[in-house]
Amino acid sequence: MSLVEMLIATGLGTVLMTAIISLMIFAARSFVAVGNYVDLDVKSRNALDRISQEIRQAAGLQSYSTSQLIFTNDDLTTLTYTYDSAGKKLTRSQGGATQVLLTQCDSLNWYMYQRNMTNGTDEPIPTSDKNQCKLIKLTWVCSRTILGKRANTESVQSAEIVIRKK
Repeated sequence: MSLVEMLIATGLGTVLMTAIISLMIFAARSFVAVGNYVDLDVKSRNALDRISQEIRQAAGLQSYSTSQLIFTNDDLTTLTYTYDSAGKKLTRSQGGATQVLLTQCDSLNWYMYQRNMTNGTDEPIPTSDKNQCKLIKLTWVCSRTILGKRANTESVQSAEIVIRKK
């Protein structure tokens, strides 16, 4: 084997190895991204299911702010949902126990609506009075990172939850 043949073989081998390594890195990042989407979906679905069930069963809304909702239950205990925008998490507190429902939550908003609907449409009427609140609308967006870069953003999760006992 001559020197020229050796250089050509080495060059082709280097190009081939570079292509294979690039493909492996791309595949690894893709698998991590898919795992992140599954994680986002599972955690959002579980949080939404739990929040929906508990708000529906609440006796009423006790307090409302942009970062906290406090509900009263039939047994006069309170159920609190708190959004920490700096820590990017949503927590649930009841009876002294606190549980984190969502992490890496980039934004979370809740809105209050009253019982009556807007004339001619099925849109609820916004209210600022907690005593008139019959419906809570929640929206949030969560994301995950890959190698320090934000790579996955879940589509906006949204739900309108009626307080049934009110």
